[in-house]
Amino acid sequence: MVTRFTFRFYKAVVAIFVTASSLCFSQSKKDTIETEILKVEVYKKNFKEILPAQTLSGEQLERLNSHSVADALRYFSGVQIKDYGGIGGLKTINIRSMGSQHVGVFYDGIQLGNAQNGLVDLGRFSLDDIEEISLYNGQKSEIFQPAKDFGSSGSIYLQPKMPQFKFNKKTNLVLRLKNSSIDLFNPSFRLEQKISDKVSASFSSEFLQSDGIYKFRYRKKYPDGETAYDTIAKRFDSDIRAKRFETSLHGNLEKGSWNVRGYGYISNRGIPGAIVNNRFGARGQRMMDENYFVQANLIKKIFPKIETQFKAKFAYDYTKFVDTLETQAAFPVVNTYIQKEVYLSSSNLYSITPNCDFSANVDFQYNHLDADLVNFSYPSRYTSLVAFATTYQWKKLKFLGSVLGTFVNETVEKNSKSPDKSEWTPAAFLSYQPLDSKELTLRAFYKNSFRMPTFNDLYYTVIGNSLLKPEFTNQYDIGFTYQKFFQNQIFQSFYVKVDGYFNKVKDKIIAAPNGSMFRWTMLNLGEVEIIGTDVNVQADLNFGQVKLKPLLTYTYQSSRDFSDRNESYFGDQIPYTSWHSGTFTLMSDYKDWSFNYSFIYVGERYDVNQDNIAYNYIQPWYTHDLSIQKKFKMNNHQFKATLEMNNIFNQFYEVVLSYPMPGRNFKLILSFTL
Repeated sequence: MVTRFTFRFYKAVVAIFVTASSLCFSQSKKDTIETEILKVEVYKKNFKEILPAQTLSGEQLERLNSHSVADALRYFSGVQIKDYGGIGGLKTINIRSMGSQHVGVFYDGIQLGNAQNGLVDLGRFSLDDIEEISLYNGQKSEIFQPAKDFGSSGSIYLQPKMPQFKFNKKTNLVLRLKNSSIDLFNPSFRLEQKISDKVSASFSSEFLQSDGIYKFRYRKKYPDGETAYDTIAKRFDSDIRAKRFETSLHGNLEKGSWNVRGYGYISNRGIPGAIVNNRFGARGQRMMDENYFVQANLIKKIFPKIETQFKAKFAYDYTKFVDTLETQAAFPVVNTYIQKEVYLSSSNLYSITPNCDFSANVDFQYNHLDADLVNFSYPSRYTSLVAFATTYQWKKLKFLGSVLGTFVNETVEKNSKSPDKSEWTPAAFLSYQPLDSKELTLRAFYKNSFRMPTFNDLYYTVIGNSLLKPEFTNQYDIGFTYQKFFQNQIFQSFYVKVDGYFNKVKDKIIAAPNGSMFRWTMLNLGEVEIIGTDVNVQADLNFGQVKLKPLLTYTYQSSRDFSDRNESYFGDQIPYTSWHSGTFTLMSDYKDWSFNYSFIYVGERYDVNQDNIAYNYIQPWYTHDLSIQKKFKMNNHQFKATLEMNNIFNQFYEVVLSYPMPGRNFKLILSFTL
């Protein structure tokens, strides 16, 4: 039920939206200022983002002792990573404690979907082909984008590398080999070819193999401090054998561009089991994945004030789960799942004046899930999205307003289907520069969004509940950014970004036991309130030939569960959310040498048993990582050698309870560019 306050707020947002549009039309007509990007001819206004993203790009990604996208995201503030151990373990992200299903992950501008459980395994995306990773709270400050981009509570954008050619070269080839003390063999290559002045192509491939075996410390204390057990054991069931391949075509048009991308990932990996009751051996649980997608994008300015963009995607995901546990006797569990997705999008931008734009964006998405489960529903979901947005700039004030309509219809072959859903969700963003120097920017935003129940929530055999409501979030944020450049030869720049926020999650979907621990029911019972602060600080220092770049992030979060006053955990911190976390990174360069140090800290938390009592307490963990890199020139070709030492002090820790992480380990990376 919509509260009176929420209704008044919606009216206010709509009023601001209409007022801004009116101001746009009242402006005098002037020629639109255009900026051409030589790599890809995209014509757009120089509208600086209202909400600056947290970004890692270029060599920063290469130097952060990170193997996958999930590893790199640990260095962003406001982020919680769930890592179930080892290279083959599942890795998911949670932004500002709102749940992994509220995070939109976009690859080359199109969202990666998983209608089955709503999770995207970030561990299967290598950094070798990624040029930039950006994280946005709320949404990207851009209105010329698909309607889906307006729908998430937080977004991660993975931008693959684009072909670039220097000194009249027509071919680029990068060969890379990674090896580590955890029996890792990881060769890869990337080939870029210039076909003509307007068309280029790229192809990359990677092979990954590891037995995943590493030592860990198995230690548990009773609430009174007495040691229950303390031993050193080996982790099994984290082996992986995976292949990734990707190809793309890029082209320029007159006042536009296009690209087509194909992606494939095939893996066979063990599923790490929880280390409980002194059980360390292999569990016999495995997962085989095959993930493929083909996507295309076309962007073109068709009139001086009108720009259009089309996106399309087809995805096919196959998953096979095998459980040969001894308790299954002669009947091992073997389940297969097949997901299919079709996605179409049209975005249109109209430049009303040099200071005001308006966009209309329409998306359609089809999802279907097959499974070999008994009495399975075989659901199909048809989702239509319509988004209207406007930006307006008046002197030092910038405004962005949007409203997203989401319309969902589902069909099933068996059992009852979920009711049709229709929701409108608004958002408003403001920024203001109070100083003439433009060094200080104040900003604020409000965003209402929701996430649909997944197919597992609605239709999974026995536990599914087709009457589940969507999970709604309300986000409020206020913050500032200060950036200063100095003429000083040593201290060259300083940047600080601070945000305070309040989030409320309503109708949170939870699983509750129904009669026994083998039968669960999905319910809308949850209500979580999150109050937090994110801080990002960085600087650039220059001591002659030595360059230093320190980066510091800090996050405070109070994420409390207010679902049921009758429960003992009412008002307690939600599971796996620490009050304090942060990172410190120091990058330095001297001639052809590079050095990197990073420190990650996650404070005390409580496990999934919810009650904030001593028995459920999880100790803080932290790691120190080092890397050193040397560049060589060989006949006008570049050769790089990198040595990494991760978890220097060999701390034994768990990101998720009973899933121990590796201790001290080493990695050698060799890269040769032709």
